[in-house]
Amino acid sequence: MSSSPTPKSRVLVLGAGNFGSCLADHLGDCEHEVFLWSRDPGFVEYFNVHHRNPNYLKDHAFSTNIHALGPEIPNKETVQQMEVLLFAIPTQGIRETLTKLQPSLTGEKLPLMIFVNKGIETGTQALTLEIIADTCGSRVAREATFISGPSFAKEIVRRQPTSVSVASLTESRAEKASEVFHQPWFRCYTGRDPIGLELAGALKNVYAIAAGMADGLGFENNTRAMLITRGLAEMTKIGTAYGASPLTFLGLAGVGDLFLTCSSPSSRNYTVGYRLGKGEALEDIIRTLGSVAEGVTTAKGLKKIIDEMDVNASIATEIYQVLYEGKDVKTSVQELMSRPPSRELDLPEKTGEHAKGLLKKLGLDTSINGDIVKHTSQYGHECPVP
Repeated sequence: MSSSPTPKSRVLVLGAGNFGSCLADHLGDCEHEVFLWSRDPGFVEYFNVHHRNPNYLKDHAFSTNIHALGPEIPNKETVQQMEVLLFAIPTQGIRETLTKLQPSLTGEKLPLMIFVNKGIETGTQALTLEIIADTCGSRVAREATFISGPSFAKEIVRRQPTSVSVASLTESRAEKASEVFHQPWFRCYTGRDPIGLELAGALKNVYAIAAGMADGLGFENNTRAMLITRGLAEMTKIGTAYGASPLTFLGLAGVGDLFLTCSSPSSRNYTVGYRLGKGEALEDIIRTLGSVAEGVTTAKGLKKIIDEMDVNASIATEIYQVLYEGKDVKTSVQELMSRPPSRELDLPEKTGEHAKGLLKKLGLDTSINGDIVKHTSQYGHECPVP
């Protein structure tokens, strides 16, 4: 990576929630020109007057390099003036937003498109990479970049040391995104396994619900350590069966983010689990949570994926049953602990069918030496744009 100063960019951040706001502030402090889009006209007016978010990070004074836009989706002229589009909206809203933006993504030069949402689309079980291909075409998807890792918003705005993973099928785009974000307090590490990075970021939210449930039931450190470790084993098994590299789950987007979300009451998904463990109803928790817990919707899509791949993922299955089948939390714990002994680490023999289908949709060769790449992230070759 070049040591020369990074050119300043015009950045459009779509989504003014907790994470979108903190990243806009980070980029503004990096002297990029930032535009923060929200559907809420009240937010837009308030932010531009006070440079504060009335809904999230309320005590933080945001960078004056940020200007709020909305509530209408930015028009083609605005979008085409941007070097970077940063998507910080929940996964369930990505398809609608991209469909509206697609007519603006024309011409030879695409903006750098960065996605920080973590989830699986319900109904389709699609990762964001596939949603991008469906709405904007394979070229846009091949160049899309994903950022994930242990990164609470309230700590980012206080400039506490943070590191994230940055991945794309087009390596030069991951390097560019890293250059846009990288600072002494915000280190970026690039990779070529966006499928694994997406799965890790989505799946860890489900296991954070499990960790919260255990704490809510009064269990302590042994149990939390067990759930984190066994959760990582399940994530790796699921990801490998899908076609991702198992090594991705040992990085910041995998074990790093899993440890963070399973260990802190600041995690929304942990909070959902904790309140379930205390006996609250899911409907009441969601209604009063104040923000989206992606693990709740991800658990539904994940259940369909593991059933399709015939992967044994007992913790994920129990979480689905608690959330969607009304299973008692204590009964779920008892059944998990009553399972017969088994091998600790066991990667699936059949791997890659889901990734093959997705890469084929993107117009990429899904094989090396005649077979799907197994146990590496090398499927992500540089993808030159025709």
